Amino acid sequence: MKRICLTLLAILALAVPSTQAGAQSWPTRPIRAIVPYTAGSGTDVTARVILNQLSSELGQSIVVENRVGAEGTIGTAAAAKSDPDGYTILVQSSALTIAPSIYQNLTYDTARDLTAVALLGVSPNVLIISSARGIRTIHELVYAAKAKPGSLTFASAGVGTNTHLSAERFRLRAGFEVVHVPFKGGSEAITEVMTGRVDFAFLPIGIVLSHIREGKLTALAVNGSKRASALPDVPTTLEAGFTDSDYPIWWATFVPAKTPRDIVDKLYRETLKAMEAPNVQEKLATMGVDPLVLTPAELDAHIKKELSTNAALVKATGVKAN
Repeated sequence: MKRICLTLLAILALAVPSTQAGAQSWPTRPIRAIVPYTAGSGTDVTARVILNQLSSELGQSIVVENRVGAEGTIGTAAAAKSDPDGYTILVQSSALTIAPSIYQNLTYDTARDLTAVALLGVSPNVLIISSARGIRTIHELVYAAKAKPGSLTFASAGVGTNTHLSAERFRLRAGFEVVHVPFKGGSEAITEVMTGRVDFAFLPIGIVLSHIREGKLTALAVNGSKRASALPDVPTTLEAGFTDSDYPIWWATFVPAKTPRDIVDKLYRETLKAMEAPNVQEKLATMGVDPLVLTPAELDAHIKKELSTNAALVKATGVKAN
């Protein structure tokens, strides 16, 4: 019996260094990063800015794979079902916490099948309207909407997207009715608002900033918890008096749920280093993306809270997938 016990202790002693060596040696080959949206999208551009630097930090190439379809759920499912060995990373946006409330037959469970790694940045959507309309404040827009209930329209980048629910959340808090006009992407929504064919929209700062600076669009408010660094003179919807109207978009990295903890922690640390690089900070700033550091545990908790919040919002607005 004594000999058996000594043998078991020896085996356990060998197992500990083995686990530690896993993170020390990882990665030993290229990493795949799944981005479940088209090349050039906000998520894709944000991902590439940071992943290029992260590749240098890790000493391995990171190959971006745009696995598109069904508002990001196809690529997310592929990542969730990948081997949990640290060689598949998912880059997702806050759409991750919306999809479970809209799509009834997802093949993955967001909270169970994915582990959060690092928050890449946060950006509020900006409430825009054509400058030709002559509306200069958020209160003027709300007044116009209430004066003729259901007469105004708003554009989005698609049903169930953050841009859609941003407007829904705001109009619920402001107390008016409006008609939703969904498009296949943000660029179409911009065009329709700029021409005045659609009245307003909540869209990512990065894709409308140049039009605002050129005077073609007026920025009425941003829906973050604080003012955006790219638009410091534009108030938040909270400042304007509309409680619980904040609904910023975020981007983060995830790995399959059973990925070893030491690899998750190393990936988190190296991602933070990548984001601290001056060239990365400069590029993100020009895109209207602000840094916000959350530990993997804090990000996981945020995800779970947002899943609940979005379920309530979808129920209140009756949003359904196409």
